[in-house]
Amino acid sequence: MNLKPEVPVENEHVKTQNKIPRILLFSTPVQLFYKAQPASKDLVTSQIELFVNRLDSVESVLPYEYDAFDFCQDATEKRPSENLGQVLFGERIASSPYKFTFNEEEKCKAVCIKSYDPTKAEDKNKLSFLKKGMQLNYQHHWIIDNMPVTWCYDVEDGQKYCNPGFPIGCFVASDGRAKDACIISSEFNKKNTFYLFNHVDITITYHSGKDENWPGARLVTARLEPKSYKHTDMNKLTCEESPMEIPADFTSKLDLIYSYSVKFEENNNIKWASRWDYILESMPHTNIQWFSIMNSLVIVLFLSGMVAMILLRTLHKDIARYNQIDSSEDAQEEFGWKLVHGDVFRPPRKGMLLSVFLGQGTQIFIMTFITLFLACLGFLSPANRGALMTCAVVLWVLLGTPAGYVSARMYKTFRGEKWKTNVLLTALLCPGIVFADFFIMNLILWVKGSSAAIPFGTLVAILAMWFGISVPLTFIGAYFGFKEKVGGEFCSFPIPQIYIGKNFSILPRCILSLPPSRSHQMYYMFGFLFLVFIILLITCSEATVLLCYFHLCAEDYHWWWRSFLTSSFTAVYLFIYAIHYFFSKLQITGTASTILYFGYTMIMVLIFFLFTGTIGFFACFWFVSKIYSVVKVD
Repeated sequence: MNLKPEVPVENEHVKTQNKIPRILLFSTPVQLFYKAQPASKDLVTSQIELFVNRLDSVESVLPYEYDAFDFCQDATEKRPSENLGQVLFGERIASSPYKFTFNEEEKCKAVCIKSYDPTKAEDKNKLSFLKKGMQLNYQHHWIIDNMPVTWCYDVEDGQKYCNPGFPIGCFVASDGRAKDACIISSEFNKKNTFYLFNHVDITITYHSGKDENWPGARLVTARLEPKSYKHTDMNKLTCEESPMEIPADFTSKLDLIYSYSVKFEENNNIKWASRWDYILESMPHTNIQWFSIMNSLVIVLFLSGMVAMILLRTLHKDIARYNQIDSSEDAQEEFGWKLVHGDVFRPPRKGMLLSVFLGQGTQIFIMTFITLFLACLGFLSPANRGALMTCAVVLWVLLGTPAGYVSARMYKTFRGEKWKTNVLLTALLCPGIVFADFFIMNLILWVKGSSAAIPFGTLVAILAMWFGISVPLTFIGAYFGFKEKVGGEFCSFPIPQIYIGKNFSILPRCILSLPPSRSHQMYYMFGFLFLVFIILLITCSEATVLLCYFHLCAEDYHWWWRSFLTSSFTAVYLFIYAIHYFFSKLQITGTASTILYFGYTMIMVLIFFLFTGTIGFFACFWFVSKIYSVVKVD
């Protein structure tokens, strides 16, 4: 599935309170389950301020703040407060020196001048960093009235693509190869030369609101077109000069003058509530995604129905045959999956570790389900920057109780007695691995001066939430889990008591009743994501149950760990695909970026391992408990 960039929007620097989520159950493929409606302010006679976000690149995992490249800065720079999700995503939003007044056009207006002297080491380092940014195709991300300032250009088949970012510049290598951004102009053809986009033509489209219930005008689109001009006199700009060339060898003084033009257009055909449509609909491969996902859903449902029907008929015949044999007077030797009824509920080896994995997997599953469900309803719209990540983290912290309960309940089912160790491992093992990996990645980001480095205060806050909220809740859940009796009224159907040895017996009766419930770039089509989530649940459950049945028929009763590992092997596929994608699709260079890529990939692989393994285990647990509950056992 091709992930799409999130539209950078809603921040506290614009005091907008009227966030109205909309629910679209069935609409165009792009709008499935989601329609963004960020609030806006009245633009008539008002000052329009342009905000800048961090810069990133597909060729580097390291994002940087806007001022790291020595661009023009606002003398009265303001930084809005950020929520937890924004901080974890590394959002760095600040005001810019680009100021506009509504309906007042500007033509080739100077912003600032940056001078570089080759005799000064500081200037050489700044210019060298700017060139590196152009080589790695770093992209600006600008925001006006909480809308991304998009760069729209034509792509294949006459379609138009609107990118919520635009490049710093482009570079033509000594062999004549150039970055994609150099297609803007045929003048970018000199070898071993950098071309800086030091000018932007901004077009702001507004809806006058004459036919609405509110007065004035509101912004509906903000577009720009990057240009390169070699300005010579800051007081006499014409924006008709030759491109701004920066030679690879910095030997003489260099002046870089930044400028912009802005114009306003009225368009009452674009409704303010639909002002995101032109961005979402311009994303490539949307129709392919829709077809692929719906095709997968139909195939999975069809095959699931067929397999379930065949399995049910087979089980019905098996059960009828077994019960008929038991009721007959002639004793016959048992065979098939009934033969292992005395061993099928024998506690597995390393039951402690399995119960810990199941507790953590349950926590991740409930967190994912609630987050996606709220996102589909529009409560976690991309209009609220960082809301998705904030919701996920808060839910994970608050869901320590079901994690402790499930882990303790399963550990007790396995006849475990070291309950203190079980609780501590549930609360600390997997989160500790994730935090250690995340901390190492953060150190690398901090050393490299990346904007994605998490501040020390935020790390302390995360630790406080972990040990102050999640760990105590895990202990509470574990208390109730160990307090539960094995068997008793916990299950809705009987299973005959199975003796293992002389003094031990276990009565695993039913699946545990759970309590109710690839950066600033994110997936915003939550309906698609939720459908894929459902497909994943069905596939993991069905594959695990089917393989479990085959092994039981072969009189192999070691199903506990196998049921977990069968579906969790999906994480191995995810890791292999990440390696393939790194070498075949990405152009990431540098040791630090490579370490960061695989470091964050390992976090996702671990989360996926726990999540899919838990789904498969409980599906198999329910299946095994169900089939052995309807067979007569002496």
